[in-house]
This record gives sequence, structure tokens and C-alpha cells, in this order.
Amino acid sequence: MGTAAFAPWRCPLCGAPLAGDVTLKCPSGHCFDRAKEGYWHLLPVQNTRTKAPGDSKEMVAARRAFLGAGYYGIFGQALGELCLEYGIPAAQEAPLRLLDAGCGEGWYDRCIARQFAAAARPLELAGFDIAKPAVRLAAKALPTARYAVASSFHQPVKTGWADLLLNCFSPFAREEFLRVLRPGGRMIYVVPGAEHLYQMKAVLYAEPYKNPVQEVAYEGFRPIGEREARGTITVPASQLEALFAMTPYYWKTPRDGAARLAALPELTTEIAFRFLVFEKL
Repeated sequence: MGTAAFAPWRCPLCGAPLAGDVTLKCPSGHCFDRAKEGYWHLLPVQNTRTKAPGDSKEMVAARRAFLGAGYYGIFGQALGELCLEYGIPAAQEAPLRLLDAGCGEGWYDRCIARQFAAAARPLELAGFDIAKPAVRLAAKALPTARYAVASSFHQPVKTGWADLLLNCFSPFAREEFLRVLRPGGRMIYVVPGAEHLYQMKAVLYAEPYKNPVQEVAYEGFRPIGEREARGTITVPASQLEALFAMTPYYWKTPRDGAARLAALPELTTEIAFRFLVFEKL
């Protein structure tokens, strides 16, 4: 992993670079203290719509338990391999500057960091999420990374800092992604595959549907790679609620569908992830 002192952040109030190790300061005097868990809160109140945006502490804990049990192991493995394949530092021998936009509790980042360490590739990993409970866990679990509470649409990241940007199931903030990536920088955008959790949807809905697989062009980016990772998992009742809460279906499923899922002793379902790789033009 790169040095502990790397500095990806800019001031969320005025946009000037932030410097410092524990306390971050900009030339205008804005100041941000590191929390005891190791992250910074860089989300101004005017950029939030609720008092506690993002996932709750309970949802974050359930997600950590589910991911920690290894059900999405093929996802973490594939993502680390793609970061090694497509991540190109700005200069030879320099660490790869990796930015995870919407990092959650950091499980994906830890998978990537392990693969970079095994390959003896230097890495400077920064991540942010709008949910403070998730960022708190991420920072405690991977102290060599730099984490912040922040929004994808107001990223407190220096312009052109990132060599490689990850966007895993998070909002697509095109203008900000283009800004924080260096010229020629790359982005890995992860979306569900067509069959992802289809068997779970068959329990939740009277008429389950496959996820649309569409090729979308994003202005300012050109596609340079694609990969799919697929597998089958069997999830016991004790973890089903956690899996359900990780999906958008959690918010839009009729109560009777959720009750049918909760009544199952276990569920075997397909998982499928599409990894779309883009280069900044």
C-alpha cells in the first residue's frame, strides 16, 4: 500500500487542496479533524437532504456480515483482477491512485488491497460514501486507505487525482467522475447482470424480471473492456434479510413478497455482475 501521507482530498467548502495528516486544512482556513476511527467528515450540511443520509447502522452491519461470509467472493476476486489489469499509474513505479466512489463498508476495497499486496503493486486507495456508519467501518478495517463521508455529486477529491475510479452499484455522477480522473484515467462501473438474484425476485414478485443488459454511451468516456462474473449461492434464513436489504428491491417490494422471503429456511439464487471498463477521453 502507498505511504500513509498521500493526500487525495480538497476542501468541500471552497475546493482548495486539503493538507495535513490528522487535521486537514485548506489555505482559506477551513479545518476538518479526523474521527477516532480514521475517516474525515467532508459532507457539508447543505449537501445533505436528511440528518443521517445513506444506509442505517443496522443495514451496514447486516451488509458487513453478509459480505464477510464470502457469498460475493467471485465479485471481490474479479474486481481486484480488473483493477490490476486496467489500473495504470500516472508515472512508472508510482502507486496506483484508486478512488472508490460509494465505498460502503469497504469490503470491495479490502479485496482489492489484498490482491495488490500479493502482486507487490503499490496502491493509494481513497474511498467515500454518504453513509457515516459505513465509512466508519471501512476506515477501521483498512487504516492504510483514506476514507471520507461525502457525496458522489460533490466529491471532496482533487481534480485529476485518480488513476482509476470504481463505481459499484452507486449513483453515476458523470461530471464529477470526469473531473476527479486524470487525463487517460479509467473507470470500472459495476452493474447487476441479467440473472442477478433472479430466484430471489421470483419469491418477491408475482412476475419476476431479468435485469436489462444495455450498452450505454457516457459522454467523455470510451468503453475499453467488459467482463461478467456469475455463480450460485445458497443463503440461510439468518442472512436473507441482509441480502434483501442490500438491493433496491428492499424499498419497493410489497409486504407480502417480503414476508414470503422471510419465511424461507434458505434460498439458492444466481448472482451475476457486469464490469464495464471505460477510459476518460
